[in-house]
Amino acid sequence: MDADCIIFPELALTGYPPEDLLLRPSFIRQVTAGINILLEKIAGIDVIVGYPRAQEGSLYNSAAVIREGSMIAVYDKHLLPNYSVFDEKRYFSAGSSSCVVDIKGVPVGITICEDIWQPHPLKLCCEAGARLVVNLNASPFHINKGQERETVVRQRINECGIPIVYVNLVGGQDELVFDGESFVMDAAGQTVYRARALEEVLVPVDFNYQIDSGNVEVVSGEVAPFLPHEAGIYNALVLGVRDYIEKNNFAGIVVGLSGGIDSALTLVLAVDAIGAEKVEAVLMPSRYTADMSVEDARLECEHLQVSYQVIPIEPVFKAFLSTLETEFAGLPGDTTEENIQARCRGIIMMAISNKKGKMVLTTGNKSEMAVGYATLYGDMAGGFAPIKDVPKTLVYSLSAYRNEIAPVIPQRVLERAPSAELAPDQKDEDSLPPYEVLDPILEMYIEQDLGPEEIIRAGFDDVTVRQIILMVNRNEYKRRQAPPGVRISQRAFGRDRRYPITCGFSESSN
Repeated sequence: MDADCIIFPELALTGYPPEDLLLRPSFIRQVTAGINILLEKIAGIDVIVGYPRAQEGSLYNSAAVIREGSMIAVYDKHLLPNYSVFDEKRYFSAGSSSCVVDIKGVPVGITICEDIWQPHPLKLCCEAGARLVVNLNASPFHINKGQERETVVRQRINECGIPIVYVNLVGGQDELVFDGESFVMDAAGQTVYRARALEEVLVPVDFNYQIDSGNVEVVSGEVAPFLPHEAGIYNALVLGVRDYIEKNNFAGIVVGLSGGIDSALTLVLAVDAIGAEKVEAVLMPSRYTADMSVEDARLECEHLQVSYQVIPIEPVFKAFLSTLETEFAGLPGDTTEENIQARCRGIIMMAISNKKGKMVLTTGNKSEMAVGYATLYGDMAGGFAPIKDVPKTLVYSLSAYRNEIAPVIPQRVLERAPSAELAPDQKDEDSLPPYEVLDPILEMYIEQDLGPEEIIRAGFDDVTVRQIILMVNRNEYKRRQAPPGVRISQRAFGRDRRYPITCGFSESSN
C-alpha cells in the first residue's frame, strides 16, 4: 500500500484504558522506550500514534507525528472525560494548544476522542489553518454508538466545514469492547468511508488537495453498513469473550450447561469466540432437574460439537446436608438448600478450571444480577460473565438471532418458562415479575436514573416497582463480587454504576 500517512487510535501504544499502570514510573519508562523504537524503525511514511506522554512531572494523553526518525509534532488531548467508564482526570493533564502539521502539502489538524464531542478544540484547529482533521479514538461500544458518533462528527463539520477522519480502536479490554467502525466524513458531512464494525482492518483513504481553493476532497470508498441491532450486540459479545480468553492466555472455556436459555447462549458465544475444540460443557443435574433440561443441554452440545460431561450433584448435595444436619436441626428448609445446590456446582466448575486451565464463564444475565437472583460462590463462581449486561428479554432475542444463522439452541429452550430448578416445579416468575415487566423497570431505574414515581407514572404497578427497586439496592454487595463481563449498554454494572454497599439512602425518602 503506497500511503503517505498511517493513523493509529488513541493510546495505541499502551492500549485503552491503561488505568493505574499510568501511575507506575516503570510503565512510563517502557512507553518512552517504545516511542524510541518507533523513531528508529519508521521510515518512508508518516505515522500518527496515540501514547501517554510524560513531561515535567505531568502526564498527557497525546498523539505523536513521527517522520523519518523524528517526532515532528505532538498534540495533547484537551478534553479529559471523567464520566461513565472514563476516568482520565485521575491520570492526565489537559492540553490547550492546537496541532496542525503539513502532510504532503495538506495542513492536517489532530484531535483526540473527546475533543471532537465539543466545538472548541476543532475551532482551534481551523483557526490554525487545518484543512483536514484527524481524530484518534478509543471509543467503547454500546448499543447504537456508531450512529451517535457520526451524528456528533457531522455537527462538528457543520461548524467548521472541513473533512474529518475518525479512527477508532478495535478489540476487547476487560469489560470494554471497542468496535472500530472508523469512518471519514467529507466537508458536506457525508460519510464517504466506514470500516466494518468489530473487525481489525487497514483501510486506505485517498484525498485530493486543491491548492487554489484550499479544499480537501475525499475520494469515495466503501461505506460498510451499520450492523443490525442483534447482530451488533452479538458480535460485540463474541469479541469481548475472545479477547478476554486469548489475551489472558487461558487454555479454553468451561461452561455449566443447565438446559436453560442463559447457559445456552453463553455456550454458543464461547464456541463462536474461540472454537468448539477449546470449549467444554458440564451438565450438573440435581434431584430437581427436569429430564428435558438434560436432553436439551446434550442436544445443544451435539449441535455445536462441544465435548461435555454429566456430573450429577446429588452425592455432593447429600454430603453437605448430612454435614450440616446438626447445625440445621429444627429449622425449616428455605433458600439455603437451594443455594447449597448452586454452590456444589460452583465448586465443581472451579475445580475443573483449576485443573485444566480453562476459564469458567458465568451465565447470569443483567436482569438477574440487578435483583440478586444469583448465588454468591454458586452460579456467580467464574472468571468472566459474557451476558452480565444483557437483560433477559434480550437474551431471548440474541438466541433467536443466533438460531437464524444456524439452529444450534433447541427450540424448546426458547419456549419453556425459565427456571433455576432448585426446588420442585420452580419458575422464575414465582419470585420475580415477568421479564417483559421487569426489564423495562430495570432499564428506567438503572440506565435512566428514574425514581419510583416516574416509573409508576410510565404505567407500572406501584408495589411491583418499589419491590424491584428495593431488590436492586439490597444486592449491591453481590454485584461488587461478580466477575467482569462485556459492557453493551450505557450503564453497566461495574465501571458505569458505582454505588455504596453500606447506604442509608432510600428512594422513598424526601
